[in-house]
Amino acid sequence: MTDFQLHDETTAPAASKPMLKDSAKSFGMIPNLHRTMAESPELLDAYKHLHTLFLNTSFTATEQNVIWLTINVEHDCHYCVPAHTAIAHSMKVAPEVIEALRQGQPLSNDKLESLRTFTLAVVRQRGAVRQQQVDAFLAAGYDRKQVLEVLLGVAQKVMSNYLNHIAETPLDQPFEKFVWHPGQAA
Repeated sequence: MTDFQLHDETTAPAASKPMLKDSAKSFGMIPNLHRTMAESPELLDAYKHLHTLFLNTSFTATEQNVIWLTINVEHDCHYCVPAHTAIAHSMKVAPEVIEALRQGQPLSNDKLESLRTFTLAVVRQRGAVRQQQVDAFLAAGYDRKQVLEVLLGVAQKVMSNYLNHIAETPLDQPFEKFVWHPGQAA
């Protein structure tokens, strides 16, 4: 694929430098995803902003990770599945939930499975979900606001997943223990 530079605070375009500095402060490193995105300050800014907005949704930490990992696996993202596995562990998501999501398997918790199923429908059907799919999601205990918040999660992950396909973003060392290969899910 296209050879993209992994920028740091010295090589990045001027508008990206403060964002990379913020990433280093937040993560203790600059993730390769951010280093690659830095080529376009606008993309990096949009991604970081969407991430913050998604963290502020009404979803619990576990639900946020269900959305992220479901999308990452569906998009076969070699980078985001391991990265979000690490994030899910840091956010205290149950290991059996993380592993089921990594394998593309149904979740044993009915409400979380409804969230996973609805997220998959949104991604696979490119937003053209049927009314009965929305109704099932609402019947599981979610609300209309959360229908829209799933879209926010999808928007965020499309940016990172697609970038990682185009740039073949190398996996950061802290995520290597969670390596995952496209096609690994059932």
